[in-house]
Amino acid sequence: MRGFRNAALGLLGAAALAVASDVHDLTKDTFPSFIKEHNLVLAECGHCKALAPEYEEAATQLKEKDIPLAKVDCTKETELCQEYGIEGFPTVKVFRGPDNISPYSGQRKAQAIVSYMIKQSLPTVTTVTKENIEEFKVADKVVLVAYFDAEDKAANESFSAVAEAHRDAFLFGATNDASLAKAEGVKQPGIVLYKQFDEGKSVFDGKFEKAAIEQFANTASIPLIGEIGPETYAGYMTAGIPLAYIFAETPEERTQLAEELKPVAIKHKGAVNFATIDAKAFGLHAGNLNLPVDKFPSFAIQETVKNQKFPFDPSEKLSQKAIGKFVQDFVDGKVEPSIKSEPIPEKQEGPVVTVVAHNYEEIVFDNDKDVLLEFYAPWCGHCKALAPKYEELAALYFNNAEYSKKVVVAKVDATNNDVPDEIVGFPTIKLFPAGAKDSPVSYSGSRTVEDMANFIKENGNNKVDAYSPAAEEDTVMPDAETMARQAPAATEESSESATEKKEKATETASEASEGVKESVKSKVSEATEAVKTAVSADSEGGYDHDEL
Repeated sequence: MRGFRNAALGLLGAAALAVASDVHDLTKDTFPSFIKEHNLVLAECGHCKALAPEYEEAATQLKEKDIPLAKVDCTKETELCQEYGIEGFPTVKVFRGPDNISPYSGQRKAQAIVSYMIKQSLPTVTTVTKENIEEFKVADKVVLVAYFDAEDKAANESFSAVAEAHRDAFLFGATNDASLAKAEGVKQPGIVLYKQFDEGKSVFDGKFEKAAIEQFANTASIPLIGEIGPETYAGYMTAGIPLAYIFAETPEERTQLAEELKPVAIKHKGAVNFATIDAKAFGLHAGNLNLPVDKFPSFAIQETVKNQKFPFDPSEKLSQKAIGKFVQDFVDGKVEPSIKSEPIPEKQEGPVVTVVAHNYEEIVFDNDKDVLLEFYAPWCGHCKALAPKYEELAALYFNNAEYSKKVVVAKVDATNNDVPDEIVGFPTIKLFPAGAKDSPVSYSGSRTVEDMANFIKENGNNKVDAYSPAAEEDTVMPDAETMARQAPAATEESSESATEKKEKATETASEASEGVKESVKSKVSEATEAVKTAVSADSEGGYDHDEL
């Protein structure tokens, strides 16, 4: 009886928590009015068990600041989610009214969500006064305050440009009060970065220009030796500075190594960032740096801009002397990057071209062709869902002699091949235009064949329109859905003739699709073990399947 009573109390407690939720549960009927009534809303579309408690905690904290958090169940509200182009779950978006929508780009932890949304609620640059300066300096982990004369328009514009570009990352404030600058020991124009770690603040002493200020902010905002995790990873990747990883399994060992390597980090501050990483929780990431995933402690440097990996010999012991020499050799350009690559395929099978590290430059940087490249992971559910449509898209160009000379649709396993870009989510799709390989264009639209084909036409320099009715007639379509779509679009013949054509197309495609199905089944079977491994890693504190 006591067990039943405890269970009942537990259920009542859960029910009370559900009722007390500070997250607004919205539907297609309530969503539009809710967005109109609030100036700023964070909305989660879909559901994620790992995010739920963090989202709930953030909602409670932000409630006091009148910043509501909402959620939409996309399994029920399919029409609403389709309207906003929701492809994967969860998708989190920032709403400033019904027409001003942007993706949430922060980390999915409570404090990160709170920090991000507070930044969104404030002006791009907050006016700092004697009354609020002390409070503002500690309003976030990193705060930048500019001190300049009211008549100094050039300094004002440069700082404002930086603030506009980086408002998601930092809090920005400014003051024209000369007495405040004097009290802080700053000469106008000047900038102080206040931080809740290391020495507490850094003073900018460079030229008052946007690029110099950005470099200062990215460097000074990173701890001398920080900790890599879900909340900090993106910051290190966007800092534009090589990152040195110190892998260790226990907090005590990470602390000891950080202290031992501190002189090396001080010597190379601004040139190389240093950070420890929990090898028990994120040890699999060592494999991404071409290190063993079962031998710790270990050390590696990642050149984040080019995504090159420089692993320290795992057979050597980590010491200040050995790591100091390795880092110095890296800075001096004496260390060759390690390249992980699958074998180059002896023969390309099917319309989608397989890219590996050793043929990446040959295929992707072919200057005569627009190359659409999917960066995928074998265990990624969204990648597997995309596969049939991606094959269909590739066939539009592969099966047309003229188009195949101008457009290539390709894919690369970004977990088993080193690629020039750091990929933080799967699938990531980029177009490398002909004649402009140094300016790839990221694809963020709906994952339909038509939308992806239009993206290639609009952003590729060869301007191939493979999805026009005329193009469809000249191209072999791989599945029943696409072939059936040709019948009503091809001509203005009688409805009877169109129906006959549609039935014939469907019947023919049905036969062809059996081979496609068997191929897909084979690929899914091969991925099963990888999925099991990834799921196991997640349960131990790893990243979500579709994100690094």
